[in-house]
Amino acid sequence: MTETILAVDRVTKRFPGVVANDAVSVDIRRGEIHCVLGENGAGKTTLADILYGVYRPDEGTVTFRGEPLELHTPGDAIAAGIGMVHQHFELVPPMSVVENVVIGTSASQWLDLSEVRGRLNEFFHNYDVEIDPDAEVGRLSVGEQQWVEIFKTLYFGVEILILDEPTAVLTPQGVQELFRILRRMRDEGLTIILITHKLKEVMELSDRVTVLRLGKVVGTVNTADVEMRDLAQMMVGREVLFQFDKDRSDPGEPVVEVDEIHLASVTGRGSLKGLSLTVCAGEVVGLAGVSGNGQNALFDALVGVEKPSSGAIRIGGVDTADLSANRIGQLGVASVPADRIAQGLLMDFRVKENLVLGRHRSRPFSRAGVLNRGAIDGFAAESIEGFDIRTPSSSQPTRTLSGGNLQKVIMARELSGEPKLLVAHQPTRGLDISASEYVRRRLLEERDRGAGVLLMSEDLDEIFQLSDRIAVIYDGRIVSETTPEQADLQSLGLSMAGADTVEAGPAA
Repeated sequence: MTETILAVDRVTKRFPGVVANDAVSVDIRRGEIHCVLGENGAGKTTLADILYGVYRPDEGTVTFRGEPLELHTPGDAIAAGIGMVHQHFELVPPMSVVENVVIGTSASQWLDLSEVRGRLNEFFHNYDVEIDPDAEVGRLSVGEQQWVEIFKTLYFGVEILILDEPTAVLTPQGVQELFRILRRMRDEGLTIILITHKLKEVMELSDRVTVLRLGKVVGTVNTADVEMRDLAQMMVGREVLFQFDKDRSDPGEPVVEVDEIHLASVTGRGSLKGLSLTVCAGEVVGLAGVSGNGQNALFDALVGVEKPSSGAIRIGGVDTADLSANRIGQLGVASVPADRIAQGLLMDFRVKENLVLGRHRSRPFSRAGVLNRGAIDGFAAESIEGFDIRTPSSSQPTRTLSGGNLQKVIMARELSGEPKLLVAHQPTRGLDISASEYVRRRLLEERDRGAGVLLMSEDLDEIFQLSDRIAVIYDGRIVSETTPEQADLQSLGLSMAGADTVEAGPAA
């Protein structure tokens, strides 16, 4: 049997009103890729943060290489031999790759940068990664920035690498390249703990899987001994649907027409450069693309937060150039922003108040300018149950909810208004399997009701599953358009990377 390098024994971590980890026990073997799976709020990130020194357990012990592990900070974890790459990178964009590797270390002022540069070049050459150690990190692609984070931990000689949702920013080809290198690192003796909600990736990459539910360990299994449905059922306690039976769409009139719009972003990344796109009533158009290619700018333009410098946007035939965001909403536009905190919610408001935000002056939530508390409470109760919003009550301050539950509040609110156009940007990001299943079904119900749905997602399985048409965005333009039936991951990935040789398939 392979040696256990890290052992978690009955670890418990409590926060106000919740037990995030409840007597969690798991062993991690040397030289394996071990996945930690669980629904939103299951406790997997808390467990990872304990192993990385962000939190200390209230009860239980962790042993590393047979010795008790006492961590007070992430610096302690790095010194002990445990590194972590978070989903949101912890890099300083104006600094070089080399400088990002050494910044924050106690010995950074004494390090010879030429020696660091040399070691990084060895890493890059060894794993066939082409990155200039002197390049400014802010000018690197998100995939390259991820490699900087990974090699930053390897530079300090860690034996265990924790990766939190590492494929969220990658094309399909980038995912396969990452997996190739992670397998090689494993074969060379590195132990990898992978946190991901993508079951296909778990099945493809991992050696063993530990499933958490409501803070407790459901079980640890050999990946080769189970099927994807088995893991899903362990996570949620019931059978999960992975495919939806959807009728062929019968698109009606255009609900939105985007005509050659230009919109410069503040940073110069993610601008729109003559983008054109149409979404019709009764169809889902999936917008596929690597993060940072203009999705945020397109979302802002459609909902009226930003105005294009040229070109036109028409909602139901109405030019929106001179319309406010509120007026655009009145035309029947609903939206689910990717940045749920900055754009989607008022964090100091209560959950029930956010659930009716934007409709609080209209019936049934208001009569003659007076809020109808009963109607608001009733709607909030229905939304909390229907979207499985995990909150002690609808009067709970919204800021106390987890990221996934914040997204559920937005979805419940936006879908309740029967919009003519729904612009959904990463609608299932941060959601567990059962909630994602529910949201996806609701998106299809909106389509069947006659709404046009623009689905912006970095989850290609989601794009293929829900879309009637697929448009690929790259560098602020639509570079190809096809259908799920005619597309394949290889060509779609090349198009997402801006390959000039990709030809668009015919639209539906």
